[in-house]
Amino acid sequence: MWGKLNQSMLGNNEEQGEEGFFDEESEGLCSLSATQRMYAFGGCFLVGMACMFLSMIVFAKPIKFAILFTFGNLLAVGSTAFLFGPAQQMRMMFDTVRIYATAIYLGCVVLALICALLIQSKVLTLIAMICELCALIWYSLSYIPFARSMVSQLMIRLCDTEL
Repeated sequence: MWGKLNQSMLGNNEEQGEEGFFDEESEGLCSLSATQRMYAFGGCFLVGMACMFLSMIVFAKPIKFAILFTFGNLLAVGSTAFLFGPAQQMRMMFDTVRIYATAIYLGCVVLALICALLIQSKVLTLIAMICELCALIWYSLSYIPFARSMVSQLMIRLCDTEL
């Protein structure tokens, strides 16, 4: 199982002729093997998800909630840098297809932290956190072909007031 996974990730799958997760540039930047990168990705992603779920414990304290949730959120999103390399991750984030989703997501992250740390308003922090979560979902959908258009069409149909 690991052999096939490593071959497909390293781009050694001759049948398909596609590039794998790890291109030559990301191989040169890091001395981790493909298996170590998968473990690093999994560990970083799981820690991020754990922080996001643990933030629910302190939900009554929006400032602590915002900090823990945002930290977990950034860890989970950043974990893919272990797969693609940081340069490729940045290129993918700021690709023309998802530049607006990335900008809105990062703006919501900054807004949530400003509301939590500087303004210290519970109501504004909760509103910013909801915006951050929606922006994360929209950003994540940009990686799935046609997902954003399907969700948009679904929302139009669900929110259509005509009978």
